[in-house]
Amino acid sequence: MSPRQMVRPGGRSARVQEAVHAAVRELLAEVGREALTVPMVAQRAGVTPSTVYRRWGDLAELLSDVAVERLRPDSEPEDHGGLRADLTAWAEQFLDEMASASGRAYVRDALLGAPDGGNAGRCSDYAADQLALVLARARARGEDAPGVETAMDHLVAPLMYRILFRPAGLGPDHARRLVADLLGTPSRASD
Repeated sequence: MSPRQMVRPGGRSARVQEAVHAAVRELLAEVGREALTVPMVAQRAGVTPSTVYRRWGDLAELLSDVAVERLRPDSEPEDHGGLRADLTAWAEQFLDEMASASGRAYVRDALLGAPDGGNAGRCSDYAADQLALVLARARARGEDAPGVETAMDHLVAPLMYRILFRPAGLGPDHARRLVADLLGTPSRASD
């Protein structure tokens, strides 16, 4: 993350961030990425272009910041009563959201606008936090649950690789197969 950026600022700073983010989302839908400029965003947000440049540096960093916010989960993972069901539902939803055209675009923007890897780390933390909740619930029910990093390595990492580099044929069966492998149950689905 750029040193200029602040996570969840308050007061005027929060209002500026909200207005600029909303302007980016609206303009992306209206004019597309290729036509988008910082002055257009600033005008729509009701701020000066220098405010945008001072806070985000350039359009790539701004798009990256918007993407990271859009990739933040809106709610906690649902509780389906058991680890397998919880992980399966989470993995299927994660795959559905990230593999969508907008999800892939947000992931690309998040990575491109932060060459230091800060935004990738934030996105990874979102997934890790969600998995930590699922795994903690399972342990509270007395279930044997893997660690968060093990779940990240066996669910998130292969899903993201496939989403970014080999999306053809990727669907819920793949997510279910990864959960089965993580939990040590052979999958019946074929490759």
